[in-house]
Amino acid sequence: MAERILLVEDDPRLAEMLVEYLAKAGFRVDVASTGAIALQKLAAVPHDAVVLDLMLPDMDGLDVCRQSRVKSDVPILMLTARGDAMDRIVGLEIGADDYLPKPFEPRELLARLRSILRRRGRPYPAEEVMSFGRLEIDRAGRSVRLDGSPREITSYQFALLVALAENAGRVLSREALLDLVKGEQLEAFDRSIDVHISRIRAAIEDEPKQPRRIITVRGTGYVFAKAQS
Repeated sequence: MAERILLVEDDPRLAEMLVEYLAKAGFRVDVASTGAIALQKLAAVPHDAVVLDLMLPDMDGLDVCRQSRVKSDVPILMLTARGDAMDRIVGLEIGADDYLPKPFEPRELLARLRSILRRRGRPYPAEEVMSFGRLEIDRAGRSVRLDGSPREITSYQFALLVALAENAGRVLSREALLDLVKGEQLEAFDRSIDVHISRIRAAIEDEPKQPRRIITVRGTGYVFAKAQS
């Protein structure tokens, strides 16, 4: 199921752009234009993370953060156009997980959001070997097996495959995939994500031209099938 994000932003243009960007990255996004609405939404529905503007029309974002921390430990990424370092310090002291100054690139927001979700979202180590029917992905050994036989892919392609498998059933845009594997050598600047996916399919699909494991979602990106034979 897609992770649910609460975006607290009173600028309608920015909010609309971020909703579209985050939705393409696979998130479900709720929007609140005031602090009061944000607190109501947080009380009514569980969220996986909050993207919170510091400057709101009815109350300070710091107050929203402080009040939300009374009942919830939901990860909070604060946004601000103010340059005061004290705001950043206070925000972090009262419970914000990260701070992003405006203006910012949407891709950086996505990377920071995924980072706080990873830090908060995994209280136990990820399983070393992921199994999907006849396909096994060994994180520790950085290897892939189909029907017990090793399949050859590059380290970058392995990182892409792991990112897709960890998000099985969720559509990931090409930009989201780039963010998830940004610690690897950036071969994607030389060759497109599509070329790498094609080569992964050649290694793990029974019929690469009719893939059943890594599915193309036209105009968006890719999804790794949960149910596999």
